[in-house]
Amino acid sequence: MRTIILILLFNFLSFPQTFLYERSFGDFENASSFYINPVGYIFVTDIDTDEIYVLDTLGNMIHSIGGYGWSNSAFDSPVDIFADALTIFVADKNNHRIQRFDKNLNFIFQVSTRESEIEEQSFGYPLSAVTSNLGDIFILDSENSRIIKFDLFGNFLQNFGGYDYGNYSMQQPKQLAVSMQNNIFVIDNNQIIIFDAYGNGIGKAEGNENFISIRIIFNWLTVCTEDKIYLANLKYPDLNIKEVILEGVDYNPGIVSAIVFNSKLYVLCKNNILVFNRM
Repeated sequence: MRTIILILLFNFLSFPQTFLYERSFGDFENASSFYINPVGYIFVTDIDTDEIYVLDTLGNMIHSIGGYGWSNSAFDSPVDIFADALTIFVADKNNHRIQRFDKNLNFIFQVSTRESEIEEQSFGYPLSAVTSNLGDIFILDSENSRIIKFDLFGNFLQNFGGYDYGNYSMQQPKQLAVSMQNNIFVIDNNQIIIFDAYGNGIGKAEGNENFISIRIIFNWLTVCTEDKIYLANLKYPDLNIKEVILEGVDYNPGIVSAIVFNSKLYVLCKNNILVFNRM
């Protein structure tokens, strides 16, 4: 299989993209991740309250679930969330499971294999879970620094990216995202590692700083450090990532994650969400 050569341009040779501050909303204790589904609902995880919040893009609170615990719809450190038009997946880290909900946050089932006698499918302290267009679930297993692949019903299919994966082995992965082409993008310290839907390593690139978040919605890829945001359009064959300049804010907002949706940039901070317009 042909390896994709990726070049990340983390400098001003790749003209930065500027966004202008519009407004902010939300009142969170310690937001850890967020996602926007195709119809525009925003899902936010909060690791201090162990809750999931649902807002619209105007900032109106619609619904919330959760609280500390290990029963269905309760959480112990919900570190990441993924949403498509019909389902939501939450990485319930300290409960060693992924909880799946419908679009209204009604519990459907969980994936939990830490007690399995089959080592190949066991995961612990999951950091992310995403689904591809093919219906597969990819879970980032931080206990073993690998990705576990299940079908949509939670049946184990394979694992990849672990210590024995050569040039594509991961050391300290933090978060993953899936593209419309069903490629899996994982941030691992200052690297982005790319696998295809079958676990083959197809690309790898390095930046100058450690990444904390990666998101893909439609063809827009956003990658964040604690104080910078980078943006790329995956429609194009070369992965040319541009630094984002935030205008209208005179302080470091404390970036947790960022998403481009409907030409606006949504920046998640620990206590709120900032909205910016493209200039």
